[in-house]
Amino acid sequence: MNIDLYIFQQINALAGQYAWLDTLGIFFARYFEYALVFCLFLFLVKNFKRYWPMVWQAIFAGIISRLIFTEIIRWLWWKPRPFVENHINLLLSHTNSAAFPSGHAAFYFAISSVVYFYNKKAGIIFFLASFLICLSRVFCGIHWPLDILAGAIVGILSSWLIIKIFKK
Repeated sequence: MNIDLYIFQQINALAGQYAWLDTLGIFFARYFEYALVFCLFLFLVKNFKRYWPMVWQAIFAGIISRLIFTEIIRWLWWKPRPFVENHINLLLSHTNSAAFPSGHAAFYFAISSVVYFYNKKAGIIFFLASFLICLSRVFCGIHWPLDILAGAIVGILSSWLIIKIFKK
C-alpha cells in the first residue's frame, strides 16, 4: 500500500467520529493561521526596532515559498487532492487545485523558520502551531501527508535562502 495513502487514511478516519474533534480540526485548518500571523506582528509591538527585520523576512520568505516556489512545483507536477479520487471524510470545501506541495505548509513553515532563527523559544511554538495547521488540513481531507512534508521543506529552504541573502 502507498505510505501516503495509508497515513492519510489513519488521520482522516478520525474525521466525522466526534463533533468536538471535527470542530477543532476545522478551527486549526481554517482559522488558526490568522492567530499565527497576528502573533508574528505582536513582536513589532514588543520591540519594533529589534523584531522588524524578523517580521519582514518571515513574511517575505512565506510569500516567496507560497507564491513562487510552490506554484512552480505545482506547474511542473500536478497532483490531485485527496477528495478528488477517493471517498474520504471531507470537512472543508476546497477547489480542485493542485495539492503538491501544500501552500499552507510552505508559508507557515517559512515564517516559523525565520522566527526560530531570531528567537528559538518562539520559533518552536511557531513550528508547533504550523504543524497543527498542516495536520488539521490532512485531517479535514484537503491534503495528503506528503503534500505537507514537501511544503514544509519548501518553506524551510525558502526561509534559509532569505536569511542567507539578507545576512550579508
